[in-house]
Amino acid sequence: MSGAYAGDIAPKDAWKILEDEKDSVLIDVRTAAEWQFVGVPVLDGLGKQTVLVEWIRFPGGVSNAEFVEQVKGAVGGGDPALLFLCRSGQRSQGAAAALTQAGFSRCYNILEGFEGDKDGEGHRGRVGGWKVAGLPWAQG
Repeated sequence: MSGAYAGDIAPKDAWKILEDEKDSVLIDVRTAAEWQFVGVPVLDGLGKQTVLVEWIRFPGGVSNAEFVEQVKGAVGGGDPALLFLCRSGQRSQGAAAALTQAGFSRCYNILEGFEGDKDGEGHRGRVGGWKVAGLPWAQG
């Protein structure tokens, strides 16, 4: 699926883009429940805010029909780097592809997502992802 958007990048590479490119935007596409109970990336040190837009609505699990318009509204004009994050890097692929189709040329999927893959015991948050990379985050 990486052909449908600019590419897949590691969490620390996403942070570098956010740090180096003033207009770059981090878009967390998880659900409101995930943001509240699992946590969200914190970009205060970069003078930015994470944009929170559900790709799949909670509750109900239906696609957010307004996703593209909501992201466009949050991003404003231009063609900044858009960095998409979900739990494990799956939903964010679809989100990156959708915004690429909408005319943004620099849409990236953040590999491993916020929580990373499951470990040998079936738990997330220990193998890969934003949190394991030591990047800033806070729990709601």
